[in-house]
Amino acid sequence: MFDSLTDLADKLAATGYFIDPVMTQVVFLAAKLQKPLLLEGPAGSGKTQLAVSVAAAVGTHVERLQCYRGVTEDKAIGRFDEGLQRLYMEFSKGQHEDWQSVQTNLKGRDFFRPGPLMRALECERPCVLLIDELDKVDDGFEAMLLEILSAWQLSIPEFGTVAAKTIPFVVLTSNEERRLGDPIRRRSLYLRVEHPTPEREAEIIASRTPKADQSFHREMAGIALSFRNYSLEKPPSVSEMIDFANALQLLGTDHVTAELRDVLLPFLAKTEKDRRHLLLREGFKSLLDDGARFAQGLALHGGTSS
Repeated sequence: MFDSLTDLADKLAATGYFIDPVMTQVVFLAAKLQKPLLLEGPAGSGKTQLAVSVAAAVGTHVERLQCYRGVTEDKAIGRFDEGLQRLYMEFSKGQHEDWQSVQTNLKGRDFFRPGPLMRALECERPCVLLIDELDKVDDGFEAMLLEILSAWQLSIPEFGTVAAKTIPFVVLTSNEERRLGDPIRRRSLYLRVEHPTPEREAEIIASRTPKADQSFHREMAGIALSFRNYSLEKPPSVSEMIDFANALQLLGTDHVTAELRDVLLPFLAKTEKDRRHLLLREGFKSLLDDGARFAQGLALHGGTSS
């Protein structure tokens, strides 16, 4: 997928995704060795975006399996289209010698509607397979994934084993709601993903708001750190800080003031408890003051290279 480490770093940077050299090397090795990449860390730290950015960097697409409590194998692998099967039965009356031949046709690949796992294996050119928030499913569902992650195939009782046409680049993400099993960990290269440093976040925001100056990018990074250090139920993610920065640009301002609190809270306070905290007198302003101090520290240490 990538010719070299430099090629990978340059292409990811071009998508607006910036990672440190060690993480770049691990992503490169995962692609070359055809190993799944397991990303664990807090929600909103950029795990999902890595998969999206890798796909954009190599000009391919993402097959995404969004995990949730109660997700089924049918959702992940696929299922037979009963409506199409009924239509076939209607239009093929009298064309079969016996019921067995009818069943054989009904269980053919033409009637199967693949889910993201099967679509990833059947791609003519490698895609990125994103298995997002794996910690939300149970051990049984997790175990079902081992075949595809080990042998790059899926066993489907009705019509046999589906082997991969191409090997996808697999990204597994976890917000650590539960501990993932050791079999998944053994098959994967593991990376811990935290929220970016203020320096890195300023760089990310600079890539998304190129018309703003460096002081604005530092201010956004400082506010992000200030809010994440506060005892919020739901600290702002990187993507939310980008939305926040773009909102300020649309309002025609390069600086956050306490007077903008009510307009900007929807971008940073995503629960009623957090909203009440930030509506406390001087609460929002004190966080802005902390953010300004962090931004000043960034400026003293060189800030961002944008």
